[in-house]
Order: sequence, then structure tokens, then C-alpha cells
Amino acid sequence: MRKGLDDLKLLAFDTSTETLSVAVAHGGRVLARSEPGGARASTALLPAILELLAQSGLALAQLDAIAFGCGPGSFTGLRTACSVAQGLAFGTQAQRTGGVPVLPVDTLLAVAEQARQQAGACQVVAALDARMDEVYTGRYIHADGLWQRDGEFALQAPEAVRVPDGWALAGNAGAVYGVRLAASPGIAALPAAEAMLHLAPQLLAAGQAVAAHLALPLYIRDKVAKTTAERLAERAAAA
Repeated sequence: MRKGLDDLKLLAFDTSTETLSVAVAHGGRVLARSEPGGARASTALLPAILELLAQSGLALAQLDAIAFGCGPGSFTGLRTACSVAQGLAFGTQAQRTGGVPVLPVDTLLAVAEQARQQAGACQVVAALDARMDEVYTGRYIHADGLWQRDGEFALQAPEAVRVPDGWALAGNAGAVYGVRLAASPGIAALPAAEAMLHLAPQLLAAGQAVAAHLALPLYIRDKVAKTTAERLAERAAAA
């Protein structure tokens, strides 16, 4: 029988965007906070986690799982979240065999869930700014209480994003690219840690929690910056 959120003790966090998001679920109560992330996420994340755990009265070893936004997203942000999740889980191995399980959560799925929480959207094209004039996208359908991804992730130019009739566009890409993105601005949504908590029961029931050493970031792009030659060629083409 699948446990609901009220039955679980969970920690979730995301640093895949410029916003740092942390949330804890315990006894039907959810505590959440968000603050500027980006370059300061590596120093701000752990204190935020410890503060929320203290407020909830939970010790790390009591958690059923540690969920983190595994990607796609900022390379540095994904590595930060993954390494913190692994470190926290490894740190509980003295208190319980194998340590607390780690639950990697698709950040675009978290955007879709956030859009459902905010606007009731059940068919969502999630689009996050990937910088370098591109967006990460994924399509999701919510039916019978469960999410399913429709197709594969994509990394594409804003103009290439397609939003089918009856679907909602959600994420932060609309705010960044404006009219270049179809159906812009759509629903402003981020991969919030609270959305990850709501996703956790489905993902745990599907067996997606892993041991700490098996938790990995999900990279869609294989490079983080354009070469000087590529930038000069783009400027020449634009001119």
C-alpha cells in the first residue's frame, strides 16, 4: 500500500535555479522556505536544512528519504544538491543500516507539480531557462493521481517550444524569453521543494529511491559555456 505524504518523514531541497528551496514533511505538517540561491547556494543550503529539521523536531536518521532536485538545471546547482544529499545520507549510516535513502527528483516534473498546486494544471509543458539562449523542456500528464512524462527531455531554442492545445506552459522560461516562447508567460513556477514532497509518495512507491552512492545529477547539456569562436560566429551572424 502506497504511503501518503502525511505518513512520511521527508526532507527535500533544490538548487537547480537561482532560487534555493528547502522543505520538510513530518506528521502531516510541511515546513518550507526559499531564498536567493545561485552562487550562494553552496553555503546557504546546509544551514537552511538544519534549521528546518530543528523546527520540525526531526533528526536526519528519522527521515524516510532525502529528496533533491537532480536536474536538468544549473550544473553547479545540481552538483551542490546532489553532494549535500549524499553527504547527509552517508552521515546517517551509523544510526541505521544503509543510511537514509536518497530520492532524485526530476526538476521539470517538480515544475509540473508546482503548476498543478498553483493552477490545477494537469497537462503541463515544463520549461526552465537553460541559459545560452536555450530552455530545458519536458511534457507531463497528471491522471488518476499520478504523473507521467510524455516523451523525452529536450534542450531547445525558445522559439522551438510547442505547447499543444489544452496544455499549460509552466516554469521560469516565459519570464526570461517573453514572446519568443509560445504561450508565454504561462504559469510562473519553479522546482520547489514543497512540490517535491508531494511527488515523493509516487516516486517512492515506484522504487526510485537509491542508496547515497547511486544518487547522480541529471545533465541534459554536455557543455556549460560557448567557446570564444562560437560567440564570435553568433555575433557575426547577428550583424
